[in-house]
Amino acid sequence: DSKIYCVCRSPLGMSRGQILDEDISASSQWSDSTAAKYGRLDCEEGDGAWCPEIAGEPENMNEFLQIDLRSLHFITLVGTQGRHAGGIGNEFAQTYKIKYSRDGSRWISWRNRQGKEVIEGNRNAYDIVLKDMEPPIIARFVRFMPVIDHSMNVCMRVELYGCEWLDGLVSYNSPLGQQMTLNGQHVHLNDSVYDGAMKGLGQLTDGMCGLDDFTHSHVYNVWPGYDYVGWSNESFPNGYVEIMFEFDRTRNFTTMKVHCNNMFSRRVKTFQKVVCYFRSELDWEATPISFSPVMDDVNPSARFVTVSLYNHMASAIKCQYYFSDIWMMFSEITFQSGDDPTHKVDDSNTRILIGCLVAIIFILVAIIVIILWRQVWQKMLEKVSRRMLDDELTASLSIQSETFTYNNNNSPSSVPSEQESNSTYERIFPLGPDYQEPSRLVPSTNTASKSTPASVQEGVPHYAEADIVNLQGVTGGNTYAVSALTMDLLSGKDVAVEEFPRKLLTFKEKLGEGQFGEVHLCEAEGMQDFMDEEFSFDVIENQTVLVAVKMLRADANKNARNDFLKEIKIMSRLKDPNIIRLLAVCMSSDPLCMITEYMENGDLNQFLSRHEPEGMIALLSNAPTVSYSNLHHMATQIASGMKYLSSLNFVHRDLATRNCLVGKNYTIKIADFGMSRNLYSGDYYRIQGRAVLPIRWMSWESILLGKFTTSSDVWAFGVTLWEMLTFCKEQPYSQLSDEQVIENTGEFFRDQRRQIYLPQPPMCPDPVYKLMLSCWNRNTKERPSFQEIHHTLLDCKP
Repeated sequence: DSKIYCVCRSPLGMSRGQILDEDISASSQWSDSTAAKYGRLDCEEGDGAWCPEIAGEPENMNEFLQIDLRSLHFITLVGTQGRHAGGIGNEFAQTYKIKYSRDGSRWISWRNRQGKEVIEGNRNAYDIVLKDMEPPIIARFVRFMPVIDHSMNVCMRVELYGCEWLDGLVSYNSPLGQQMTLNGQHVHLNDSVYDGAMKGLGQLTDGMCGLDDFTHSHVYNVWPGYDYVGWSNESFPNGYVEIMFEFDRTRNFTTMKVHCNNMFSRRVKTFQKVVCYFRSELDWEATPISFSPVMDDVNPSARFVTVSLYNHMASAIKCQYYFSDIWMMFSEITFQSGDDPTHKVDDSNTRILIGCLVAIIFILVAIIVIILWRQVWQKMLEKVSRRMLDDELTASLSIQSETFTYNNNNSPSSVPSEQESNSTYERIFPLGPDYQEPSRLVPSTNTASKSTPASVQEGVPHYAEADIVNLQGVTGGNTYAVSALTMDLLSGKDVAVEEFPRKLLTFKEKLGEGQFGEVHLCEAEGMQDFMDEEFSFDVIENQTVLVAVKMLRADANKNARNDFLKEIKIMSRLKDPNIIRLLAVCMSSDPLCMITEYMENGDLNQFLSRHEPEGMIALLSNAPTVSYSNLHHMATQIASGMKYLSSLNFVHRDLATRNCLVGKNYTIKIADFGMSRNLYSGDYYRIQGRAVLPIRWMSWESILLGKFTTSSDVWAFGVTLWEMLTFCKEQPYSQLSDEQVIENTGEFFRDQRRQIYLPQPPMCPDPVYKLMLSCWNRNTKERPSFQEIHHTLLDCKP
């Protein structure tokens, strides 16, 4: 992911005290015990918060809590809290604004990417509410300004999250971005978050790199071209665009990196040449540097172009970027600088520094040796454990009176056995220091479940990593997880999928990519001829249709190729009106492709985020709406599709709105390539390099124990239902960091009533929220089956 603010999210020191009292000030205060220094998040000193002295009319209110960070910082997140004071206080700010400054004299009002200033704050005095700064800000001074209406007193505790701004860039100025007309559509390429008139910072420094297709964006509800600032050569008779960059001090510059669009089919290319001038003191150097990148007319992907600045000393840089086609578009420009050579260090300091570095190196070497020894020891233990596990797996999958497992030759054997072997599921992949050895935490049970999986819903086996076949290796996902037995029974038949002529596919957009392949959105001609009689295909004859094409890269290894063929076999057997269908394949030559349905309204997450619930807000904003009955209809279809998958012992592992596609009349079909899309990279969390997992949708036992079952899919369905009823306006548990989400799963495990549940959405009826809560039951056997969920939704139809 190219977003800087995905990794630049550390607390800057209000709650932990790194920001000193003298760097916190305020416009006023109730009393000495509610002064600015007490406005620290999650602290209860003084009277428990900063509280302004409110007087006068609300429209004249300019109360603020100000924080001086002492240097420029890149701020990506803010947190607020009210005054609780152990239950004595009940004051909080329901809404607030933020102003910021880089020099302490010029103050700028923060606005989100839709131009809104007011930020939703707290709803009680004790909960911490975190809000992403979209766009992020670069500032030294930040002011929190509660919106006051005299209906209640306000108090605030706050925190800033981000990292130090090391670029040193304090402003740039460039020509205004322009508008492109593309197939009758206006593409606005202006710098929409620029925070200055002549000098400021904006989208070229917001940490967000544009997509390959400039008409699309990472950001919801914005206009085409939002991520880029772009210009047409018709407006620049000299053939170049000039941008000047000013820095906080004279620096020793090594490189400049410019993220450029290269969609040459739309007459957009990277710059042909750049000429840069340097100003060290007051005068510009007479001799500039010049650099010409290699032009690429083959790969349309956006890319960073790196320009060497040859260690020039400068406090300002002026660069002229020359057009190589009609349009030129940038989304990000960054500078790297070395140490300032004018800063002298005496020999004694040098010796001390070298001594410290040597000591640190020795310590690091010792730590590495210890870590490697622990890993070797752990692997030895795992080998012993796996030998034991292999013996146990001969008694792990039960179907009525017989159990089938896979031995080392991948041939099925059958022996009478229990359904589950407890020790199988006490082994997990490690999450971190708190969850390294969960077998010490999980109470041992000697009695395995006796229910049979004939009905699948309640008695589905808990497939551990060794028991399942993971199907979506092509795009790096770990989605459909199929029991080895089911895989064998389904894929033993011949694949009845026809070969589709590649020449009838027209590329539209890259939907996503992974280690071994890509997913493309394409238009297909003549697809009606490839449909069987069971498949209803609502399209006019000779009309092109949208399809998703999973493509295996030609250089993929043998294992990836075999997984791809297995996936085709399994997908060819899935026939349900609410599951994406495999339509055809391209197998006659590389790259191998499978062609699946794609719904005209895209995925459910994007669809709902563009709509509003019916009501006064939608009327005032003139936004498109979706009624509750339509939401209910879509949820019922998802339950129906999952009921079908569970009947085949399929465990999806990644059920979410991003993996549900929307067609005409609110038709829903469950898909599986959300994980491969950059758009949703923020929904996945990498756990110790082992796996990328959608932890905000996962059950506690999936995260802590590595158990993926139909019951864990039921948990994810509850989260998906919550997403739908909030119109996908925020992530699940948006107030929690990824680490806090994992900590919350530990609370579910301990079951001491301290776990946090997703709240009831405003438009969610009580029976539906009760259904959600049942999906999040700690005990997997007490969660409803998908058959029961489907039946419940049908019964409570509006």
